[in-house]
Amino acid sequence: MAIIEGFEIREDLYYDVENHVWVKVVDSEILVGLDDVGQYLARRIVFIKPKPPGTAVKKGEPVAMLESVKWVGPLPAPMDGTVVDVNQEVIRRPLLVNRKPYDAWIVKMRPSNLEEGLRSLVTGEEALKRIEEDIKRRGVRKGR
Repeated sequence: MAIIEGFEIREDLYYDVENHVWVKVVDSEILVGLDDVGQYLARRIVFIKPKPPGTAVKKGEPVAMLESVKWVGPLPAPMDGTVVDVNQEVIRRPLLVNRKPYDAWIVKMRPSNLEEGLRSLVTGEEALKRIEEDIKRRGVRKGR
């Protein structure tokens, strides 16, 4: 794990940097959540409404709606697929996304084409570089 301006970034995950979405591949499915920078920008998350299992979504369409004390907005799908599960613990306790963003996955999806979907995301050193650029562009630092 790397620390950039106070934000935890896991190099073993895939990222949609622009939307602050992280992806973890588990067998042929993916877990989807909000990254550390995203949870910081959103502030205290108070409500999460995911799409129900069985819902097909296209890349960029909302897989969940998030509400914080400062913001309401979508968590966009990182790739085409179908929602197969939702994290009930996070639905009951949305603040988990703020406290442990990489443990607090929001939805599990079965991608239409995992390999193709991953090509549009970044991981490892490339993810660190792109996230650092995003943090600098936004002028944010965790703990400020």
